[in-house]
Amino acid sequence: MKILIGLLRLLSWLPLPVLYLFSDVCYPVIYYLVRYRRAVVRANIAHSFPEMTEAERRRVERRFYRFLCDYGVETLKLLTMSEEEMKRRMVVEGVDDMERSLERCPFVFIYLGHYCNWEWISSIPLWVTRATTHCGQLYRPLESKAFDELFYKMRTRFGSANISKYDALRQILEMRRRGERTIIGFISDQSPKPNSIHDWVNFLHQDTPVFTGTERIAKKVDAAIYFADVRRVKRGYYRLHLRLVTEDVRAYEDYRITEIYMEELERIIRRQPHLWLWSHRRWKHRRAASAAQGD
Repeated sequence: MKILIGLLRLLSWLPLPVLYLFSDVCYPVIYYLVRYRRAVVRANIAHSFPEMTEAERRRVERRFYRFLCDYGVETLKLLTMSEEEMKRRMVVEGVDDMERSLERCPFVFIYLGHYCNWEWISSIPLWVTRATTHCGQLYRPLESKAFDELFYKMRTRFGSANISKYDALRQILEMRRRGERTIIGFISDQSPKPNSIHDWVNFLHQDTPVFTGTERIAKKVDAAIYFADVRRVKRGYYRLHLRLVTEDVRAYEDYRITEIYMEELERIIRRQPHLWLWSHRRWKHRRAASAAQGD
């Protein structure tokens, strides 16, 4: 494992255009030979876009695998990419709006998804102008200690703190006690465990259980809510617009903020559908089965 980690660190020093050559080689291997989760990807795309022709869905599928390979080398490059190159490749808009929100709210919570290169969004601190503004993101520790350390380094090297999802509420309450004005990113498009399902939405034509933890924590600490509207401009270049949803989260009925997030996520997925993580088993739960377990 140490040899593999060392090799990955060495590879990360290669220029990104060279790493894209590795991506180009990996694509036919992963798509045609390994067929990595192809049945899951194909079913997810088919159920999400019934209005598309079979040829259109296959095109989304192939483009997704090409992007997945690009995502891999782009994430690897995060280990050694300079601040200047990172700011050229991930342009962030709306940080000044978030800092103004922090004058009225103790926290800003950013809703984002497994869309475009979500790892590069950890570069938001590079765009922060006030020394008193802190940044962080929730993460789930990996089982492999070596890979957990590798990803921890990648996600924190531009100044964003990692907050374990298993200890998030306690740490956020401690930040509030210390008076730290903090921007925190939440990736909230995973499939929750059956005993953690509190709400369902219609998402991409499917009955979908959703995580509501972001909204529930936001209401406890009066956080402002922003949505990460990100697009891929071209290979290796992204533009992230951070758009305010509300500075008064308690004015919304329970789970409405979560539903707005899912509506916004669907909108950007439809704009560039191949950039979402289709290999995730997003729809493995059914409402009836979930309700039966809760009885």
